[in-house]
Amino acid sequence: MTNALALHEDVLDRTARRCAERGVVIPTFAQMNDPGLVPADVKAKLRTTSLWDPEPVNLFRISWRNEPVESGGLYNDGNWIEFPSELTGVDARIVGLVGKWFPTGAHKVGAAFGCLVPRLVTGAFDPERQRAVWPSTGNFCRGGAFDCALLGCRAVGILPEEMSKERFAWLAQIGAEVIATPGCESNVKEIYDACWEIKATRPECVIFNQFEEFGNPTWHYHVTGDAVQRTFRAIAREGDRLAAWVSATGSAGTLAAGNFLKTLHPALRIVAVEALQCPTLLSAGFGGHRIEGIGDKHVPWIHDARSTDVVVAVDDAQCLDLARLFNEPAGRDFLATQGVPEALVGQLDLLGISSICNLVAAIKTAKLLELGAHDVLAIPLTDSMQLYGSRLDELRGSHGAYDALTAARHFGRWIEGIGSDSMRELTLADRKAIHNLKYFTWVEQQQRSVAELNRLWDPDFWTGTFAQVETWERLITDFNARVAACAGAPS
Repeated sequence: MTNALALHEDVLDRTARRCAERGVVIPTFAQMNDPGLVPADVKAKLRTTSLWDPEPVNLFRISWRNEPVESGGLYNDGNWIEFPSELTGVDARIVGLVGKWFPTGAHKVGAAFGCLVPRLVTGAFDPERQRAVWPSTGNFCRGGAFDCALLGCRAVGILPEEMSKERFAWLAQIGAEVIATPGCESNVKEIYDACWEIKATRPECVIFNQFEEFGNPTWHYHVTGDAVQRTFRAIAREGDRLAAWVSATGSAGTLAAGNFLKTLHPALRIVAVEALQCPTLLSAGFGGHRIEGIGDKHVPWIHDARSTDVVVAVDDAQCLDLARLFNEPAGRDFLATQGVPEALVGQLDLLGISSICNLVAAIKTAKLLELGAHDVLAIPLTDSMQLYGSRLDELRGSHGAYDALTAARHFGRWIEGIGSDSMRELTLADRKAIHNLKYFTWVEQQQRSVAELNRLWDPDFWTGTFAQVETWERLITDFNARVAACAGAPS
């Protein structure tokens, strides 16, 4: 955990002066959850700022409650899609929180904030003299590079070479140094190897590893968890219950929203999702896959395995075929013939590849647990097809034009054919087995200790971890006062 009480005053002084020169104010977690707490002068600046502009004021757009516009928007009650039974084939209600309306088009910018800011406001990271390194399978390094651009930090993004072209192009555009490692989504060890090389050869670099940084799940616990609860309150009908939080594992940070939700809904299930081609949690499996945004072949250090209730594996071919069904004109026309509402069809481009994976997993969960019309399953729509246009082009090139017959086949196989295969409700022994898998990555390879590993099995460890935000909020407030003093403004 971050030692938030160890302040480095000399670094803090330099950082405060730098932020004063750039007009940087750090939002609190409370402001991310409640836009009513955002200062009026910040809102006035947002009115003239585009969503993806690398402007410091966009730190206040690290929120699930941005207006869904490209420029000049403020806040709303949240952005979500409810998927009707005409599409899902189940009576249970499935609702997805839309990640497109974060800066960079993905919620990972928030996880990066959760990793960076505790070190920034304690002086453990010096943006003037150090570089921030963001190991990632895609969106996390984009989020980290964006946060760095707003703060005037120098960023290094590490991601597998087989990620979509859009990711690399955007990182180059924002000025990040890019290190492409061998392989695809599941080649995470190669990312870690690059981190060790950087540690050995580049002392100016600080690694922000989303797979082990507790700022990642802590941000999701407090911000994503709050957003899910607000959404549930907005849509819940009499008698409804929040039954499950379903999310692809990735770095495991997003799963921590479920820990928060369990404090309010004790019967809620946390469902961890992975690729069928690499079923690490399901069967200690390995392999490569094409569901971008899910790094695997290991269990992240920050995955609270004891709180995980169900694991699901989803076929990557299913996600790619559904990406075409949801986005090609012939696919959308076919969905309309099946009674899927036109308004919903027009929003399906809000689902990127891993978002489609989450939707499939939610349908599978509803079937496995025999959930009904009063059960609500929530999923994160991590990013949108805006980040995968090149993938659609590749599929057109390799599989040809998309027509009504292909759409019918995909709908029949991949929607109507969804069952409860390749998934398991976890016993305590199952959870412990997943926890124990961390040993082989983190103790044998990444120099963690067995004592540290054993601590992660203790529920009190996670309670204390998530409670750090109380200290972080105070330190953010103190840091902003220091910045204001440097700027000559009242503190």
